[in-house]
Amino acid sequence: MKLISVIADNWKMDGGVAFGVVPKLIWSRKHEADENNAIDITTRCLLIIHKERKILIDVGLGDKRNEKYYAVRYREPGISILNSLKNAGFAADDITDVLFTHLHDDHVGAATRIDENGNVVCVFEKAKYWVSNAHWDWAMNPNKRETAAFFKDNLEPLQESGRLHILEEGMQPFHEITLKIFNGHTRGQIIPFIHTGSHTIVYMGDFIPTQSNIPIPFIPSVDIEPLVTLIEKEEFLNEAADKQHILFFEHDAAVECCTVMRSEKGVVADRSFNLNEINL
Repeated sequence: MKLISVIADNWKMDGGVAFGVVPKLIWSRKHEADENNAIDITTRCLLIIHKERKILIDVGLGDKRNEKYYAVRYREPGISILNSLKNAGFAADDITDVLFTHLHDDHVGAATRIDENGNVVCVFEKAKYWVSNAHWDWAMNPNKRETAAFFKDNLEPLQESGRLHILEEGMQPFHEITLKIFNGHTRGQIIPFIHTGSHTIVYMGDFIPTQSNIPIPFIPSVDIEPLVTLIEKEEFLNEAADKQHILFFEHDAAVECCTVMRSEKGVVADRSFNLNEINL
């Protein structure tokens, strides 16, 4: 098995959104905010090469929205999932599977594009698409709080392709990857646990988006059920400390991976490192 970190977007998010009820006085010790109170964020996807499969977890924002939409996200130009894949030696048609943690626009937008005729089409034309049943239903019938994060032109082409696979909880379609469901951020979010033989690497998605979100109260304001997130985090972090899981952060612009350990203050971040620094 080979794991490759690929950046889909470098952008910015309001610091208050990223850390919820935690005061700026505290979170700004680790994240410098600009004049708009925005902090650096990345969308770090993961390419898993295992036997004949090339599995891509999440894909980033894409470019289908208007200038106003992207202007408030302060995206770094020239960064895209396709460019990052190309730099790693791969093209869209090499991808056999795209696994979505969930279907918010910054995770699924780049799976479709507008072609020369103005039609929205799939980018990864040879891939199967995977999402949890609970989340697919949630996204297709959005609540008023999340509706701005779900777009029909992200979802309908996947369904119309005939290659969308809806996963019931407990279904495990990939060898050496265990899919678990976490519901605090959004209903039915998939968090993949990747077993390499030497390590278990957990792709954190929006469950714990950055290393700074590890402390239990540091829950983003966009989580639909923060008390559920709190319970899920505490259970997961205890397991991760006991089993020495490696946390792979999708949205941390500075820290790619870390382990966690128990302390007098609860479970805290331990060693921080890049994926390519460990022996898988």
